Amino acid sequence: MENKFKELRKLYEEVAAINSANGVLQWDQQVYMPSGGAGARARSIGALEEIAHRKFTSPEAGRLIAQTYDWAQGKGHDSFEAGYLRAIKRDYDKAVKLPSEFVAELSRETSLGIEAWTKAKKGSDFSVFSPNLEKLLDLNIRKAELLGFEESPYDALLDLYEPGLKKSSLETLFSKLATGLKPIIKEISSRKELVSNALLKGNFDEDTQLKLVNEITAALGYDFRRGRQDRSAHPMTCDFSIDDVRITTRTCRDYIGTSLYGSIHECGHALYAQNMAPEFEFTPLAGGASLGVHESQSRLWENIIGRSEPFCRWLLPMLDKHFPGNFDNASPEELYKAVNLAEPSLVRVEADEVTYNLHIMLRFELETLLLEKKLMVKDAPELWNEKMREYFGITPKNDAQGVLQDIHWALGMLGYFPTYAIGNLLSAQLFNKLSSEIPGAEALIEKGDFKPVLDWLAKNIHTHGRKYLPEELVKKAVGSELKVEPFLEYIRNKYSKIYGFDSNCAGSQKSEFRSQNKNTGNNKVSPF
Repeated sequence: MENKFKELRKLYEEVAAINSANGVLQWDQQVYMPSGGAGARARSIGALEEIAHRKFTSPEAGRLIAQTYDWAQGKGHDSFEAGYLRAIKRDYDKAVKLPSEFVAELSRETSLGIEAWTKAKKGSDFSVFSPNLEKLLDLNIRKAELLGFEESPYDALLDLYEPGLKKSSLETLFSKLATGLKPIIKEISSRKELVSNALLKGNFDEDTQLKLVNEITAALGYDFRRGRQDRSAHPMTCDFSIDDVRITTRTCRDYIGTSLYGSIHECGHALYAQNMAPEFEFTPLAGGASLGVHESQSRLWENIIGRSEPFCRWLLPMLDKHFPGNFDNASPEELYKAVNLAEPSLVRVEADEVTYNLHIMLRFELETLLLEKKLMVKDAPELWNEKMREYFGITPKNDAQGVLQDIHWALGMLGYFPTYAIGNLLSAQLFNKLSSEIPGAEALIEKGDFKPVLDWLAKNIHTHGRKYLPEELVKKAVGSELKVEPFLEYIRNKYSKIYGFDSNCAGSQKSEFRSQNKNTGNNKVSPF
């Protein structure tokens, strides 16, 4: 049976190598490729996707998986072989339901969709992208039907990113989260004049910003010998192998917070990829346990560490070094308040910790309606703006600030957004646990000594790759299942001090979050 396992590994390594090469093409498309190359690139990416899919779903692969599965489980639940077969069987059972021609078509339409979205966002014109989105939506609905579902097509797509999670469970989670956030938001909104982020605004040379964020991510532990950082329209992380993990950021000349926290966020993803067990290279175990677990790493570094008081004390001298004159009279306390300004905002990636999850709830509602054919693509901008008024009390001035701000739909990634909220919740649980096991963690952060934190995350999360399903990995790491309460407690404690209100303000309230599939009325969450 060892020989059968070797055959399976060889077959999968070839699939992984094709996917890795394809990933480089996709990275290049968003970073360096001239826009005129979109058509040819779509054909190349689609061809490679189809080749990899055909090889992975071949009868030979199915036979080898069936022959070695029980043998691998006999090696013990925690063994490399058992984890390998569990992961590859999950992927195979889904992939074999999707015809190779369909996979190639979806890939081509995604590649074309990226270029259409880029053009549409630049011109703030949804009509440029809407025909592509209609095709991608139809393909995702077909994909859900091929994969199979009991209640909603959303369940089939969500399961690709967060195994085992259902739309109904998300509705319950979001209901509890909205209930806890509402009184906090109300308290902050009544004191909004107490905090300003003016310190982060000014004239910041964009090339110098890139030097700054390179220095910061290197300090966090990102290995530039096995990665690089560039600029793109939307920050992203691409891992072609454990030894080639690339990130991008987005710079704004008049606001340094965009590149600063965009880079820290992507660095969190990259650290996960760079610190997986070396033996997982080109195996189905390479990758995160789920996208929610992956997001927990980026949100932990970006927010819980990157927006903490100790981190701000470490960060301020670095800001002053790269931008002398901009921060001459600033104190760490002022920087801490500036990076933690909480207010209704148009753009998700720049949203504060308190209101960020409301952006996810909005997208969850729209995606569900689109996939269940209760909302037409052409009407998405109008409903987006309506929901922005309901959730935040503000209206986007144009499509670029509204429905076009995220690249995910152009990537064909419907069902992905809830993983950001899962990541937020899990980040609080993880930081509570690592703080209890690392003496003086905050003092180490203030000194810029991030290695103990990274080592803890590598040991408890990164090194396991996809060996365990997210539920099992979370229990191993923090000793319990995913919970809403630790995140709400973290938000209450932090922002009550920043804005000066009673941390016990958030009493029990009836939730006002409802899925639009159950109630199409005017369900406002935000008191802004």
